[in-house]
Amino acid sequence: MKFLSRAVKVIKRTKSVKSIRFEKPEHFSYLPGQWTFLIFGDGPERIMKPLSFSSSPTEDHLEVTKKLTGLRFSELIDDLKVGDTLSLDGPYGSFSFLGEHDKVCMLSGGIGITPLRSMIKFCTDKKTSTDISLLYSNRNEDEIPFYDDLMPMQRANPRLVVNMTITNPSPAWRGLSGRVNGEMIKSTVPQWAERIYYVSGPQPMVESMTSLLTEIGLDPSQIKHEYFSGYNRSNAGEELVG
Repeated sequence: MKFLSRAVKVIKRTKSVKSIRFEKPEHFSYLPGQWTFLIFGDGPERIMKPLSFSSSPTEDHLEVTKKLTGLRFSELIDDLKVGDTLSLDGPYGSFSFLGEHDKVCMLSGGIGITPLRSMIKFCTDKKTSTDISLLYSNRNEDEIPFYDDLMPMQRANPRLVVNMTITNPSPAWRGLSGRVNGEMIKSTVPQWAERIYYVSGPQPMVESMTSLLTEIGLDPSQIKHEYFSGYNRSNAGEELVG
């Protein structure tokens, strides 16, 4: 479904991450974890990119969230203002969760949190019975998208546990540190071997986590994943021009 929508709020999540909220069309529906194309321009000048919804279907708006990389699409996102109108085309994707599993673990790095935030918000609002353990990795504590969103959800949802690890922590950081590894999963995720795993982030991170999970004994059927393109060292592939 392709439609026009108006930006109603711009949120600076961190120094390098922005969320844009749009009006939600009356009959538009999507699943938590799905994505949409965000489209700037038309014809040969059109620039578009697939972005996961960071909003939940339980909310009265649509929201996408983008790490600003300095490339053209990021510049267009950074310049968006309340009242601007642009095209969206979606929803797409089969990476979703509606509470159908009793126990899940969600593994994410950086901006890869967006579809998982959608799922967690949905489960919290719907008061599902799913036991959710989130293990979320970021480079430093000043750049944790949705930190101020996830912690209140943990307080509101007795079945949600949020663990964050920082790979380059400051001396003031008191949480987990270092990259996610097998020992970290086993020590922070109760009944880790019994869970379904949802993994979301840049492709190298997702591939590494998928390999790690199979190495510690999980069956591939327990692992579901979503790749985020355009966030490797070269930022290759960020912009799709059509």
